[in-house]
Amino acid sequence: MEETFELIRMSQAGEKEAKEQLIMMHSGLVWNVVRRFVGRGVEIEDLYQIGAIGLIRAIDKFDFSYDVKFSTYAVPLISGEIKRFLRDDGMIKVSRSLKENQWKIKKAMESLRNSKGREPTVDEIAAELSMEPEEIMLSMEAAVEVESMDQSVFQGDGKEISLKERIPDEKNEEEELMNKLFLQQLLDTLDERDRELIILRYFENKTQNQVADILGISQVQVSRLEKKILRRMKDLA
Repeated sequence: MEETFELIRMSQAGEKEAKEQLIMMHSGLVWNVVRRFVGRGVEIEDLYQIGAIGLIRAIDKFDFSYDVKFSTYAVPLISGEIKRFLRDDGMIKVSRSLKENQWKIKKAMESLRNSKGREPTVDEIAAELSMEPEEIMLSMEAAVEVESMDQSVFQGDGKEISLKERIPDEKNEEEELMNKLFLQQLLDTLDERDRELIILRYFENKTQNQVADILGISQVQVSRLEKKILRRMKDLA
């Protein structure tokens, strides 16, 4: 981390080679963010170029007075740059077919739950709807992500705030970075596994399936743990 900070100082002082080295060092970080936006009608290489702009902005604007890792600061700027590009091109939207699939899955789960007396598996839902398991997982994951990010997590000044609103965007970076530090204080109250899950999901932008692989548990367990942890964080705020 010290090497990264030193390179940032050099870059902010105008050393071009330092900035180029930082971009090379954090190309994997950009790709991790970019993968969240695949399938939006834009070539992945183009998304990477847009994300790299966000990385450069993070390098130029990083403030050493805040006690955060550079990657923690950079991810929201990279993501925000891509979102703005997609929004300006009118591409951010939930497809009609995805919404229809979520409705069908919900109905199928209710039917299978009633007939089997337990939670159905992904394969059982897929067979019921004549769909591929991958399609089921995509729709379920999209629904869970929206629910988790929009759910009220914090309460300050008499107002409830969702986790999504606490993650920095590019509008007022100083104020929003302070919000991130407030979130960091709440993360410090969690045990190691729960903290890692939240960081992977909301700081490193990994999917529930990716988190499941890293933690060695199932996607369903990740979903349940995530909801439980968010509720606990809301109670502590």
